[in-house]
Amino acid sequence: MLTVNKLLPQGQGLAPVLLKRAATVELDWDVRQKSRFDATDSTGRALGIFLPRGTLVRGGDVLVAEDGSMVRVLAAPQPVLVITPCSEHGSPFDLVRAAYHLGNRHVQIELKPDHLKIEPDHVLADMLRAMHLIVNDAQAAFEPEGGAYAAGGHAHGHGHAHDHGDHGHHNHSHDHAHSHDHVPKASAAPARGKPIGIAVTAAPHVHGPGCNHGHDHGHDHNAHGDHPQDHKHDHGHKHGPGCGHAH
Repeated sequence: MLTVNKLLPQGQGLAPVLLKRAATVELDWDVRQKSRFDATDSTGRALGIFLPRGTLVRGGDVLVAEDGSMVRVLAAPQPVLVITPCSEHGSPFDLVRAAYHLGNRHVQIELKPDHLKIEPDHVLADMLRAMHLIVNDAQAAFEPEGGAYAAGGHAHGHGHAHDHGDHGHHNHSHDHAHSHDHVPKASAAPARGKPIGIAVTAAPHVHGPGCNHGHDHGHDHNAHGDHPQDHKHDHGHKHGPGCGHAH
């Protein structure tokens, strides 16, 4: 038995000529929804498939064997119910309603723009006919939705890291890491007009009895640069009795 433990969704990355040369294996949905099963390919080789748990095998996928050989999967026709809207008593929107009610019952559904497919169930068939839908038996490949988080899915490759250059957009960035600190900003200081100079006159220094402080101002005249060294120090203070000054 040849072991298979790798799957290439829809043969991604393989040249068409390689896909045509590959052996095939025809499997119905009951088998393809399993991750471990045995099968026989078109060349008669026995295959032992061991894929990661949760993997769904779809028609068009390619299995890679341990010896490097490839096997292309074909979805085998199987009994299904094909559901279409009634052109006289309904509308295409009825398919949406049908999918809603079937989904509530956890029924596996293959979704198409103009019809639905489910596995045979006479109770569900009667319910759908009561909703003015047409239900017919058929033999066809069955590829139901695998769910938003299914490991297999339909492998449409919806990586949304699209290049905005292809759409003719402006070169804008989608980095939305803006901060939401919600700290209220301090209100801006009101605009100030032209400063107004106000002259302030110092109060006269009055000396009285017992003030007992010296009047040696002792500042360095050299520190003033252009300050005249012979200026007078008459600071307008008044002398009174007992100030202790010699007059």
